[in-house]
Amino acid sequence: MNKKQKKMLIRILAAAALLILLNFLPVEGWLRFLLYLLPYLIIGYDILLKAGKGIRNRQMFDECFLMAVATVGAIALAVYERSGDYTEAIAVMLFYQVGEWFQSYAVGKSRRNISDLMDIRPDYANMEQDGKLEKVDPDEVEIGSVIVVQPGEKVPIDGIVLEGSSTLNTAALTGESIPRDARAGDEIISGCINMTGVLKIRTTKEFGESTVSRILDLVENATSRKSRSEDFISKFARVYTPAVCYGALALALLPPLVRMAGMGLPADWGTWIYRALTFLVISCPCALVISIPLSFFAGIGGASKAGILVKGSNYLETLSQTRIVVFDKTGTLTQGVFEVNGIHHNQLEEEKLIEYAALAESASSHPISKSLQKAYGKEIDRSRVTDIREISGNGIIAKVDGTEVAAGNDKLMDRLGIPYVSCHCVGTIIHVAVNGRYAGHIVISDMVKPHAKEAVRALEKCGIRKTVMLTGDSGKVAEQVAGELGLDQVFSQLLPADKVEKVEELLKGKKENEKLAFVGDGINDAPVLGRADIGIAMGAMGSDAAIEAADVVLMDDDPVQIAKAIKISRKCMGIVYQNIVFAIGVKLICLALGAVGIANMWLAIFADVGVMILAVLNAIRALFVKKL
Repeated sequence: MNKKQKKMLIRILAAAALLILLNFLPVEGWLRFLLYLLPYLIIGYDILLKAGKGIRNRQMFDECFLMAVATVGAIALAVYERSGDYTEAIAVMLFYQVGEWFQSYAVGKSRRNISDLMDIRPDYANMEQDGKLEKVDPDEVEIGSVIVVQPGEKVPIDGIVLEGSSTLNTAALTGESIPRDARAGDEIISGCINMTGVLKIRTTKEFGESTVSRILDLVENATSRKSRSEDFISKFARVYTPAVCYGALALALLPPLVRMAGMGLPADWGTWIYRALTFLVISCPCALVISIPLSFFAGIGGASKAGILVKGSNYLETLSQTRIVVFDKTGTLTQGVFEVNGIHHNQLEEEKLIEYAALAESASSHPISKSLQKAYGKEIDRSRVTDIREISGNGIIAKVDGTEVAAGNDKLMDRLGIPYVSCHCVGTIIHVAVNGRYAGHIVISDMVKPHAKEAVRALEKCGIRKTVMLTGDSGKVAEQVAGELGLDQVFSQLLPADKVEKVEELLKGKKENEKLAFVGDGINDAPVLGRADIGIAMGAMGSDAAIEAADVVLMDDDPVQIAKAIKISRKCMGIVYQNIVFAIGVKLICLALGAVGIANMWLAIFADVGVMILAVLNAIRALFVKKL
């Protein structure tokens, strides 16, 4: 609880205590009025000041104006009638402030949940100078610098581990409670907490471009993008508030005038003014104005807690209407890490074949070369490799320890006139020939993510009617992955522009109330992410361009989170619609009862404060997303 909330709570308790005490004091007349004015001013002075400021700025039609007019009018009516009954007016202001305090506490709790979750901004980075660690501002650390992260410290900047091994707590980034291991050569992202060993990291980004900075920027700006529901509430309040003010004025004036002029009856001004004041209290739209933005704020907070960053409430609303999900393949459904999956028809020992291929390819920076070197598992001695000739689109010919090694595709074997054995496996096939004789082939393929199949099934269960994959890979590879995962449709051998074209076709073919989501991670996916109704990017290892273009970012790169994001958005929107129907429905019923004199000030208090508290409590449910 902050200082402002504590101060308000003290005012509420003081006013309530005075009101109870005054009910037992036998005082009458002006002394009674002055004594009752004390708790009224204690609890309502700020509302009166805001109402006065609104009138001065000609922006009077808000809840402060309604509460001020209603309570001052009720007190004036009690003075006019000499009833001495000021309790209702003070109680209305008291309960209104209780509702405001409750709303402030609820919003504060939502903000604290997000702040605690996003408490990942590092205060410093350790740099080694003259054998000692010196703390510096992360903003001052340049790309390529070596920083040291000790146990218990946050990783301040993205980089690659040079020395050491440790366990990382990534819960604040991904929502994943299971720690991750990190060792020399691993990429590491900022915002993680180093739990065990000391790590030396070479930075690959500036602090402002690191993962932690991007996350904080996304969360801080998320509430600035309003949904259609929020825009509706803002427009509704601008029309509704002056309408009920003029309605209350008409209720106070017209019936008495009609009774006097048309019916020859007493005007009964007191009764109708009381009804008009009750009408004003009932009409206060704070339940809608407060609970709808709070519902979206809580929804964004709940999603962030699960490692899903939504850039605005408008995207949360669009996500809830998604019925078609289109995937990129590499890095999205597959790991984007090519590995050796098999060695076939080898005429040499398996280790020797891998050794020849890895050394021959060692001069290349191609992912295939890295896969071979990883499979080899030993340090590459470049001095063993001579006479390297790279044949574009074919492969490499080189001498390893004086032995001629050719490693490449079918075209290279045809070019050299070496008979080879075709492979039935799906993947990249590296044929190897030693001294002009075929030695066997190595199968390298991209691995499907462990939860990819589960992710597709989860999407089907939550009402996604069509899943599509777009990839630049060959038809054979694409069909194999799509079949394994159970996707509805696949398009292969696509350039980035072709992907945009395919998404355009899918957008034209969908139903009017349906939305299409595209999920990707690479630079080449940025145009499609921007074109889809909603773009979802992989945040842990995704490119900056993809994360910038996307509307939703999955911090742990797990495709299962897509279904969870959709469920969170639908829960949030369900709460929003519940609050709209409930608040407007109760208001209309109570307004009708107030106009005909059935509802008194106490019912008006329930219609205003009670409905607001119930709507705020309902909105807070959007924070809880663990069981979705």
